[in-house]
Amino acid sequence: MPLDPLEDQSSLAQRVFQLSKTVPLIVFWVLALIGLNVLQTLSLVLMPISRQTFRRFNSWCAGTWWGGCVLYAEKVNRTRIVITGEIVPDRENALVVSNHQQMPDITIIMAFARSKRRLGDLKFFVKQAIKWVPGVGWGMQFINCPFVRRNWTADKNRIRGTFETLVREDIPLWMVSFVEGTRSTKEKIKRSQGFAEARGREILQHVLNPRTKGFTASVQGLGDHITAVYDLTIGYEEGVPNLWQYLTGAVNRVHLHVRRFPIENLPSYERELADWLNTRFVEKDQLLDHFYQHGSFPAETATLAPE
Repeated sequence: MPLDPLEDQSSLAQRVFQLSKTVPLIVFWVLALIGLNVLQTLSLVLMPISRQTFRRFNSWCAGTWWGGCVLYAEKVNRTRIVITGEIVPDRENALVVSNHQQMPDITIIMAFARSKRRLGDLKFFVKQAIKWVPGVGWGMQFINCPFVRRNWTADKNRIRGTFETLVREDIPLWMVSFVEGTRSTKEKIKRSQGFAEARGREILQHVLNPRTKGFTASVQGLGDHITAVYDLTIGYEEGVPNLWQYLTGAVNRVHLHVRRFPIENLPSYERELADWLNTRFVEKDQLLDHFYQHGSFPAETATLAPE
């Protein structure tokens, strides 16, 4: 089963210090994000002149803001990310799938993307409700993130349209998909196990059974525009932190296991792609079982650590 939430063991004095350090920074980040939204809106004048310049500018905006989040975790909070598994090349177009436990998962993927020179090129599947939220939602519209309602009938045409734009304009990307569809908790895993048992599937202990429609649509829709699928597995040591705990420095070390699958080695048909993804999540469950027993993933290859 997944870890319990990370316990807050800080004293009152430590909490006051955390507030005094973190709240001003959050205010600064929000104001900076709104400022970038203004610049992104002004960049619309570039569209008729050079769509490529427009894309590059908005990629820079995303990379600049996300980079600030990553650097704060690394340099101020001294959070270390231990990377195991396969080494992937820089600047490769890829579809990224990962387990999902809490909001810090996103920052960890950002740190990994920064190390591979793809930070500003991240695209996330985002809830439709976030689309019109100032700051995050507005910014994600400018970088062609697909917005979803979690209803495939309603989402599929919109997603396919986004993919067509990404392919037609040759936009660099890491397309990130949390294919479990929601954050995993003990209660959700129990429900997922019941679903799997009723359908004769493998019973997973640490992750939810993946939702395959978005994944198969991504592989088929992006086609040769991506050269690999990255399967990321995130492991926390003492408990799963929430975003506030991550921002205030309660997480010293996170583990990230990386597997790379060349796109030409994946099956072509939807049913086979769904089976392929389900197999990867059985393996991911085994990786997490190893991690919880031994405190690490099978082999270490690199470390993203504060200097």
